[in-house]
Amino acid sequence: MTKKEYQISIDPRILELLGPNLYTNIYYILAELIANAYDANAKNVYIIKDDEGNIIVEDDGHGMSYREGVQDFLNVARESRTDKENSFVDGSNQQRKKMGRKGVGKLAALSISENVEVKTIKDGDKSGFILSRNVGKDRKLVAINEDAIQFYKIQEHGTSILMRNPSYDIHKTLKAAKRNLLKIFPLVDDNFKIHILLGKEIESISSPEFETIKELGTLITLGEDFEHLHNYFDSKIPNPDNKLNLKQLQEKRDSFCVPLLLKNKAGDECEYKLEIRGWIGARRNVSRPQHYRAEFSDNYISLLSNKKLGEFNILQTLDSHETLSVYYVGQLHVDLFEETSLSDMALSNRQGYKDDDKRFVTVMNYIKHDLLPHLNRLRLKYGKL
Repeated sequence: MTKKEYQISIDPRILELLGPNLYTNIYYILAELIANAYDANAKNVYIIKDDEGNIIVEDDGHGMSYREGVQDFLNVARESRTDKENSFVDGSNQQRKKMGRKGVGKLAALSISENVEVKTIKDGDKSGFILSRNVGKDRKLVAINEDAIQFYKIQEHGTSILMRNPSYDIHKTLKAAKRNLLKIFPLVDDNFKIHILLGKEIESISSPEFETIKELGTLITLGEDFEHLHNYFDSKIPNPDNKLNLKQLQEKRDSFCVPLLLKNKAGDECEYKLEIRGWIGARRNVSRPQHYRAEFSDNYISLLSNKKLGEFNILQTLDSHETLSVYYVGQLHVDLFEETSLSDMALSNRQGYKDDDKRFVTVMNYIKHDLLPHLNRLRLKYGKL
């Protein structure tokens, strides 16, 4: 049997510099690792905290062979989406658009752990190595003996990322962990499930939760694929004789579409369609006090692209509507933010977007000058009723 060697393609000093500074929150790190599982065509992802306090992200995706997949993994910062043909996940029949792009998400785990164990299996071929902030000049990583490559949940194919002695921790209760994970991946479904294992407790997230919708006094949806959310809406205003028109508190809108002239990566100016889909609402009451990190407040408007969280809360960048912002909540999807033929507009910390990008400016103007003022008018109607 040929001895397996693992050599990373990036300068070791970059790992040392980027590792502890690339991400600042455990859930953003989990978001990157879950996105990698999604791009591996996984149907199940397991977030596990073992008895030693280590955090493991394990998926049943296609896994990586030593000759091909592992070498691609070790080739850091190589763009994974270059044209329409490779913009979809292999084996998904163009049902999944790739979330990853720059190939740096695999370094996310190094933000909380100096040594990260990567184990994978495909077609019976097991590979394993330790991704570390401290790598020698030869760029070779410590190999994991095949006999020691074990998994918690997966069997025939998949990948496991184990973060030893993490500097950040998952919330101790399943409810808090589940709530935060749903804010990162709100569109999990029967084809992509997230499971959380904390000690002996396990809970699965297999479909969207509508708890937030049930807490709203007003609701606006954008696009047909979000109209079903109105089925879960209830303003809780007593209306025994049906004299009140409570339907005025909710609105079904078409998705917002506008053409944009943008320069592609080749420098050519082309016309693109910017489309905004999703939902936004105002809570019936001021949100309850938070026991979570500030960036995961219950008052937020998130921007997502290709089903992946791009920026959790844009409220802080809006300089108006402060009085009613304590009621705002929403999730807006703008897939043009991840258009393969356009330049990457994500910030280097992968926790937001460049605010001078024409796409971002257009979205923010629509939210600030159209969507939020209209939502405020609905909120005032709610108050009167």
